[in-house]
Amino acid sequence: MHCVQQPIQSGFGAASTAADVIGGIDLSGRIAIVTGGYSGIGVETVRALANAGANVIVPTRNQAKASKALAGIGNTRIEPMDLADPSSIDAFVSRIEATGQPLHMLINSAGIMATPFERDARGYEIQFATNHLGHFQLTLGLLPALQRAQGARVVSVSSWGHRYSPVVFDDINFERREYSPWTSYGQSKTANILFAVELDAHYQAEGIRAFAVHPGLIIDTGLAKYLSPEDLKNAGVIDEDGKPILDPSRNLKTVPQGAATSVWCAVSPQLDGMGGVYTENADISPVHHGETSTSNDARARTSGANGVFPYAIDADNARRLWEVSQSMLSR
Repeated sequence: MHCVQQPIQSGFGAASTAADVIGGIDLSGRIAIVTGGYSGIGVETVRALANAGANVIVPTRNQAKASKALAGIGNTRIEPMDLADPSSIDAFVSRIEATGQPLHMLINSAGIMATPFERDARGYEIQFATNHLGHFQLTLGLLPALQRAQGARVVSVSSWGHRYSPVVFDDINFERREYSPWTSYGQSKTANILFAVELDAHYQAEGIRAFAVHPGLIIDTGLAKYLSPEDLKNAGVIDEDGKPILDPSRNLKTVPQGAATSVWCAVSPQLDGMGGVYTENADISPVHHGETSTSNDARARTSGANGVFPYAIDADNARRLWEVSQSMLSR
């Protein structure tokens, strides 16, 4: 794994935008699905793909909000779906499958962050259930459509926050350990990366390649709704007036910059023949051999340090997560 988990010198960087990385690429006739495509970097991802000619389907649990967010963006269609509701995911998949069309790009961009402790209807911890398990179920359901594309990409939006925790297989749902919002978030983001590793291993022979993404720190996304202004000031992401601090060299990005790596993974010919890797700043990231951070370390989050932790790309961990996730869906 580590022989491919290294930068390819793409020519893009932290300040590159979604428009930069998709420039000159024609997506006419291509179909994409973007979860979370009606907020934050998801909207910008939809905009870039649609402006390049793709037809983009946006699943949503809030039709009014999605309609407002996507107003003025052509080539889009809204469909009801809730990642925390397995029956809703199945219904969405059935509607997509009924069209018989191929699916060229699946960008799993939706997510929640550092939420208070909660379980879904099945008893699963909500961040793992939403950020990973819902997308796992969705992607597996859409495999026939992805296979029909004869060359599809699946992009999982992960985070630098994977450093907060590996997947704790012995207690994924915090039944025997103390709940921490950041540890839970980290576990779910590690799961996003491991899923990309194993999905790529399973299906690359059928033309499906998978990638995981760290978009950067983008405060204007709604993800930080459980953090106080004081928390955000201490983290160095807003100033004394409450305005976002922008500095791509420290991963503090605008929304268009934050969407760049997802779009790059979905469309760039530079990645032809590649997959199963973690990316950031519109390039494959290096491996980071450092210590796991167990809290929301403000200095680390804005240091500009990059890289993926080895446990998040470990093939054995990826296979185990796949098996555990299948088991959790079958209960």
